[in-house]
Amino acid sequence: MEYFEALAETLHFGRAAALAGVSQPALSAQIAEMEERLELPLFERGGRAVRLTEEARALRPRIERALAEIRDIEAAARRGRTPMEGRFRLGVIPTVAPYLLPRLLPALKARFPALVLELREAVTATLLDETAAGRLDGMIAALPLDHAALAIEPLFEDRFFLAVPSDDPGFVSPPVPPESPALERLMLLEDGHCMRNQALEICTAARRAALANYGAASLTTLLQMVAHGQGVTLIPEMAVAAGVVSPELKVVPFAEPMPARTLAFAWRRSAGRQDECRTLARIVRGLSRQPQEMDGERAPQRDQHHEAEREGGLAVADAVRGDVDGGMRIA
Repeated sequence: MEYFEALAETLHFGRAAALAGVSQPALSAQIAEMEERLELPLFERGGRAVRLTEEARALRPRIERALAEIRDIEAAARRGRTPMEGRFRLGVIPTVAPYLLPRLLPALKARFPALVLELREAVTATLLDETAAGRLDGMIAALPLDHAALAIEPLFEDRFFLAVPSDDPGFVSPPVPPESPALERLMLLEDGHCMRNQALEICTAARRAALANYGAASLTTLLQMVAHGQGVTLIPEMAVAAGVVSPELKVVPFAEPMPARTLAFAWRRSAGRQDECRTLARIVRGLSRQPQEMDGERAPQRDQHHEAEREGGLAVADAVRGDVDGGMRIA
């Protein structure tokens, strides 16, 4: 069933074998044996394409539920032994994963060397479905997360800033009010990303027709477009703190109260890994309170920040510093 799950997810024998940690011939043999025992074709094989049959699509939810129950039993059996060990499948939304994982993964490896973390990057709706179905053990996304089967623990607040071309004369006097006409040049992530909806909520006075003309699959793509003068875009504080913005960009604040998203950790209420999920949530929350490092050194301090502010925005290299309580923030 685990090999079936891996192949149903990847629709590729090689990637499924890698995901399951076996050789491709071994996985193929197990799938063939499963089809023989069930007397049903489960996958259509044609050239490089692999497709689920109608029978497999009907079986998949039941197999997922069975595997979820088995994993809950395994988790219950581990109680009282070494915590945080074995496989843990974590989902993270794309506007968080690149900025959180470089700090989270080394921290987990150092503290829990027996933990095998398997990562899944996808939009919120996909992660909710997969966590509720037991294909993921936990997920990190922005609130709201509405699903009756899930327990939800808030992590930290992540403020939004505006990324603009460094030579744009329209942002010499930040902060940016939400009714600014410049926000009609706002470029959005494509449908399905929660940050798209958050951007639309922030820009209440902007013309929706103008906003809808833009769309991209990743924040990195949007920032490249902004750097080449094609518009402006939202950037979360954690992305700025990670130092991913190029010199062709500057980051300017919104007027108070600054818009923000609240990130949260979610897992199935009925799962047997409640304590592990809460431990992971505490670790992520702790990382958010630690000052960020840039190129191995502490970010420049307040005198550089004020120089950047006088130049009409927050130059990214000068903007990020540790907050007085240790948290990440833009000065």
